Amino acid sequence: MKRIYSDVVQFRGSHYDYGFMLGEQIKDSLIMKNRERIWKVRQPRFTAKEQETKEMLTKYAPGIWEELEGLKDALQHPMSIILRDFSGYRLPIEKSGCSIVTGKNFMVRNYDFHPKTYEGRYHIYEPTDTGYATIGPAQRITGRMDGMNEKGLVMGYNAINRKKPGAGFVCWMIGRMLLETCATVEETLDFLKEIPHRHSFSYIVLDPNEETFIIETSPRGVAVRSAQSCTNHFEILKEENRQHLVDSEARLEKISEKEVLGSVAEAFHFMNDPEQGVFSKQYKSWAGTIHTSAYLPKEKQAWLALGENREPTIFDFSRWLRGENIATSKVYGAVDTDIGFAHMDDGLR
Repeated sequence: MKRIYSDVVQFRGSHYDYGFMLGEQIKDSLIMKNRERIWKVRQPRFTAKEQETKEMLTKYAPGIWEELEGLKDALQHPMSIILRDFSGYRLPIEKSGCSIVTGKNFMVRNYDFHPKTYEGRYHIYEPTDTGYATIGPAQRITGRMDGMNEKGLVMGYNAINRKKPGAGFVCWMIGRMLLETCATVEETLDFLKEIPHRHSFSYIVLDPNEETFIIETSPRGVAVRSAQSCTNHFEILKEENRQHLVDSEARLEKISEKEVLGSVAEAFHFMNDPEQGVFSKQYKSWAGTIHTSAYLPKEKQAWLALGENREPTIFDFSRWLRGENIATSKVYGAVDTDIGFAHMDDGLR
């Protein structure tokens, strides 16, 4: 078992100041060193155009452009590098997994990906210029893997297919933008119908009104359905699915077979236990479970566990919104792999 951790980052202020603070935190980090090393041997397949990216971000989430400006000034990199690494617009992404189950007042998610992509950062941010306050694990510093906002809107996403990409945003930036700009699942549906999508993903959303929507999105269309569990295939836009769905269908069946998931604690321990058949150890195949998260929109609680069979660290987001900082600075866990993590291990390939 490999011991890992995630830093808890709390900030209240403008997007520019937030971006500058993040840049100061990571400029000498292993995250940046590993990323720079990878780019030396792997040429980017797309160069983001600054004006186009600025126009798109300004249209959907103007504060995030200011955040990128803050990152640029702190890291002292040209904007082309900032856009390549942090913009989430027209970028290539790797394959991944993930599973989600919801109840009337909770969402529980297994985040399945390759360890070398995991940056170990959990961000709690309240903008003072524009957008809602949010809590959740960060992806590529600016994005979110899953999360909740101050209105009690909860979001997680599941990968479907990377083939036939479009000129749009990737999942982790879409997740960040919808949490900052949408208050309800209805607003989220409108947002996801309007914003351009780079790849095919399901976005699972829940708010205090207790109904879960699974929004199937691709560069070619958007569809919505109501269900309480989701893995890595579409039920409506089936033409967008991968050819091989055995693993995704098996995890969905395991969730569906579970008769009692009436509480967030039951659902969390079910999803976090490898013996139940949903928690995955396929780390070398880019589909191993790194964290299990849970969100309670009415109570505004967020839970996080790194690795398997662990009790969650519980964050009281409602108290934080009232101005009380969270005492926890790191969340610790253990993952059954010897693969390096982006924020902990030097020399990743």
